[in-house]
This record gives sequence, C-alpha cells and structure tokens, in this order.
Amino acid sequence: MIRVGIRAHDFGRLPADELARRIAARGLCCVQLAVNKAIEGINLKPGDMTPGLGFAIGQAFARQGVQIAVLGCYINLSDPNPATRASLSAYFKDHLRYARDFGCSVVATETGSLNPDWSFHPRNKSEEAFTALVPVVADLVEEAERHGVIVGIEGVSSHVLNSPARVKRLLDEVKSSNLQIVFDPVNLLSIENCREQDRVVSESFELFGDRIAIIHAKDFSVEGSALKQVRTGQGNFNYPHFMRLLRERKPGISILLEEANEATAEECIRVINQA
Repeated sequence: MIRVGIRAHDFGRLPADELARRIAARGLCCVQLAVNKAIEGINLKPGDMTPGLGFAIGQAFARQGVQIAVLGCYINLSDPNPATRASLSAYFKDHLRYARDFGCSVVATETGSLNPDWSFHPRNKSEEAFTALVPVVADLVEEAERHGVIVGIEGVSSHVLNSPARVKRLLDEVKSSNLQIVFDPVNLLSIENCREQDRVVSESFELFGDRIAIIHAKDFSVEGSALKQVRTGQGNFNYPHFMRLLRERKPGISILLEEANEATAEECIRVINQA
C-alpha cells in the first residue's frame, strides 16, 4: 500500500476547507501541515495555538479524507542565540501539546545550522555543534512524551544532523521512542556523495530504518558543481531502489511530496507508484 501526500502550503495559502478539497482532488491522501504557511488568516506566535483551532483545521481535512500526517514546525534548533532558540522551542512545544487536536501525532523539524539563516556553516560538522544539539532535542522529546506524541527529526547534509551516522547517533543519545525520523533521502545527498546515493539510502535503512516514521519525496539533478533539488521524476534519484526498501520495510508509510504543486502532483504520484 502506497500513501502519497504533499506539503499543504505547496498548494498555496488558503482557507482550510478549500485547501483540503484541492489536495484531495489531486488524489493525495495526507499532508504535512505548516499552519502559518498553509492556512489563510493564521499567523501564530508562541502561546497562540488552541485546541479549538486544531480541531477546526483537523476536521476540515478529515471531511475530505485527507490525513494530517505531520505538523511542520521547522525551527533552527542550532541557532547560536539562546534566547532565540528558547522562543523557537516554545513555539514547537505548542505544536506538541495540541497535535492530537489536529488528528496528528508527529511534529517535525530539521536541526538547522549555526548560521541563524540556516545556511551552511563549516562548524555544523563539528563535535561541538552535535553535542549542543542533543539537549535541545531531548527537551522537545520530554515534552512530546508528556503528550503522547512524536518529535520527527529530519537530517540535511548542510545542517548539524548531516549524515546517516549522525542521525543514528542522535537516536542513541536521546533514548526515547517518542523521537522518530522524517527521512528525506535527497536531503542527505550532496555534490560529494550523490554518486553513492544507493549506499547512502541503504545505510540509512540499516542504521535507523526502524525509526523512520515519515518520508519526504523529491529528486535531484547535478548542475555543474552544485546539486539542485527538483520534483519527483525530474532528476537522477534512484526511485526503484528506494521504493523497494519502503515496500519491504515501511508498508503504508506516508510519502509527502516536496518541490511539487497542484499542477504537478499527479505526475509525481505516477512516478512513485510505477517505481
């Protein structure tokens, strides 16, 4: 069974009912919902979220048969400013407290960069950066445990959590089943390792396949000395290899499209189903 969805804001910023209807009309069954990016008229700050808001939005998607598989709350967990980091963590914890009201159990983020604008910093690969990240993630996971929900962490090659080995190490350091992985294989590729993509994907499944809760799906192409992210089916990612592992290890997992939109979603679904 293959379940394909999309980031809701890739269909635009709309009222919840209309957004859910448009998503369902393209054959998509689930979404990653970043509330402030996707829902018209909403601009939440720490402390603003309520159970009623979560219920109303969740019901709008449920009426269309669309699952809110993930609440996207992407914050820079590695921001060097402690006050900024504390405010961002408070906002993430709001999502953890009220995730169930949306009909959702996973709140996701990347780990970010030592640069506040998320751009690559050479010390992202340092031991110091990883060591500083661990208690920040552990604090969010403690909150998730209180509410019976999951923190979904996503690795990115240019961020602090930048390799399959580091993902596994974080899971070993923060010993909780309430910490799971949002796995975007293309995000763990770079110009240095993209020609070894099958190894990176297989290694990821070997190291933390049992902790993968959500999939992000896109593609990549090589342009000169740079890796460019493109929509599924428009690049060089080995989808047959990836989908074989998913069918064997993760039946029914939510596969959420990136780099797609209302006009291209159905084409991306076909690529995934045929791989």
